[in-house]
Amino acid sequence: MIIVMEAHAREEDIQHVVSRIKELGLTPHLSQGVERTIIGVIGDERLIQKDQLSLLPHVENVIPILKPYKLASRDFKQTDSIIDVAGVKVGGKNVVVMAGPCSVETEEQLMITADAVKAAGALLLRGGAYKPRTSPYAFQGLGEDGLKLLAKAREKTGLGIVTEVMESPDVDLVADYADLLQVGARNMQNTKLLRALSKIRKPILLKRNFSATLNEFLMSAEYLLSGGNDQVILCERGIRTFVEYTRNTLDLNIVPAVKQLSHLPIIVDPSHGTGRHDLILPMSRAAIACGADGLIVEVHPNPAKAFSDGDQSLTPAVFQQLVMEVKAVANAVGRSLS
Repeated sequence: MIIVMEAHAREEDIQHVVSRIKELGLTPHLSQGVERTIIGVIGDERLIQKDQLSLLPHVENVIPILKPYKLASRDFKQTDSIIDVAGVKVGGKNVVVMAGPCSVETEEQLMITADAVKAAGALLLRGGAYKPRTSPYAFQGLGEDGLKLLAKAREKTGLGIVTEVMESPDVDLVADYADLLQVGARNMQNTKLLRALSKIRKPILLKRNFSATLNEFLMSAEYLLSGGNDQVILCERGIRTFVEYTRNTLDLNIVPAVKQLSHLPIIVDPSHGTGRHDLILPMSRAAIACGADGLIVEVHPNPAKAFSDGDQSLTPAVFQQLVMEVKAVANAVGRSLS
């Protein structure tokens, strides 16, 4: 449930309600708006009765939230969340493009790509140091050496770093280097990893599993939010269907659906969503047209020689064209490219 405080409620009034919630064995989460403070109540609501809280001083209303995801819902927060990633605002009116190689391979490859995507208009650099691969024999990433190269690229270009964390023991290490920690599709329901990430104070990019429903996707976000990390960005990256001519089916329906149900920003990954470099541009235009807050795109200086995902990587020249086209679409729907 959520507790709506009166407009003139003082800080001590709010803390009195918070203390009462804790006494009942539940967890309070505050969302302070311009006119009202809303307190989310997380836990077994059977422990309390609505009247126990509605009668407290300066409580305006107590509203049950019927959806299984509480903190991720529009009921808890009606305004759009805007997440700050190394000074880049994700959400709101601006559209953000994140780009870089699927895998960090060498210093030369990474620096060439970082310079190219920055010149084209990307504000964040993506790159995999730890790579979850279907085959145990495929390139698994450079590990911490890859993280060090990403940090070097940030120092050189000023671009914030987006990189994946795969296991809970690695959270602190990756957080030392990354500005935005990515949870890959395979780990969307890895609750141990999500709980570890909920305790840190770094933004999280949560990718949708290729078989996850919308409710399951938002419930995974709820793990992060309920643990105390409210800096969550969602990412649609394609689902598995009967379609055989693309790697996945990019489910753009979920973008406006998330906008209706949740306050969290959502970006789109057209690289994994299609698996084909020739479809990335049109699907990027479509993603922004339907309301996505940004894109995360794979770019490589020589896709034919990429260690991973070369088929879905753009050259720097094509990526530059993508940014130009996406900017035009963003302007057409009343938004702007950051």
